[in-house]
Amino acid sequence: MRSTHGRWALNPLIVIVGPTAVGKTKLALRLCQEFNGEVISADSRQVYRGMDIGTAKPTPEERERIPHHLVDIVDPNETLTLAQYQELAYKAIEDVLAHGKVPFLVGGTGQYVRAVVEGWNIPRVPPDEKLRKKLYRKAEDKGWEALHAHLKEVDPLAAEKIDPRNVRRVVRALEVYLKTGRPISRLQTKKPPPYRILQIGLTMERKRLYQLIDERVDRMIEQGLVEEVKRLVEKGYDYNLPSMSALGYREIGMYLRGEISLEEALRLIKSHTRRFVRHQYTWFRLDDPDIHWFEVREGVYEKVRREVADFLSTPLP
Repeated sequence: MRSTHGRWALNPLIVIVGPTAVGKTKLALRLCQEFNGEVISADSRQVYRGMDIGTAKPTPEERERIPHHLVDIVDPNETLTLAQYQELAYKAIEDVLAHGKVPFLVGGTGQYVRAVVEGWNIPRVPPDEKLRKKLYRKAEDKGWEALHAHLKEVDPLAAEKIDPRNVRRVVRALEVYLKTGRPISRLQTKKPPPYRILQIGLTMERKRLYQLIDERVDRMIEQGLVEEVKRLVEKGYDYNLPSMSALGYREIGMYLRGEISLEEALRLIKSHTRRFVRHQYTWFRLDDPDIHWFEVREGVYEKVRREVADFLSTPLP
């Protein structure tokens, strides 16, 4: 089998990845039901309490049917570092295994998935709020391009991997360099975790996926996304918080501040989500030999089910 580490004695970990709206949650729920599994979320937005609609969080009914870990674990004004997420994910995996169940790591946040699957050694550099404010101010004053150019000077490897528009990640990489004097790319070594790993990737014809994204965004508005963002602001969560810059929340925030119309906010959410999908495919490459890719179409569940059943029942040669 590909996507495995070590010997048969190692415990299994099944990973489900792919772009947003492709159907990862639906597949994971069915597989967990059939194979006695529990979900460990690998979604950097679903960690926030109160941010439900815009993050397409599993419903209370779904979470009651199948236990989900690492959902609703921090408030929108709190920070969850990659190192903290990785530590919590490993603990959740061990808890699931200890109860005799199969852990399913499910989500579209590439950093989260890779940190767990590849065993990244993440620099434990505590946040320096004063330095971060200075870097964010630079991004506001001179643009994200200038901030990314700074990172490219001190850590070209990290700059190559980080989307220039992802200001939060650029700030973190610069913070690590400025605090330690060493590039984050050199500090991020890897040590594979002690699991047999099967990675399942879901993909879909792009035109159909974009159509599903548009339908999902329209559904989010019907479900009350505007009201959800209003409630968060009324609770005192500032529009400038990193959590509030998430897809959907940033654009609805612009609408609520009177900067754009609701129609324009919807258009932007759909456009930005499509761009995010393209970014996800850079993390989860279709030519990655460690990911077993499946085209989402009729009969896909049976194909994936057989793959999972074979993996769980067949020892390594």
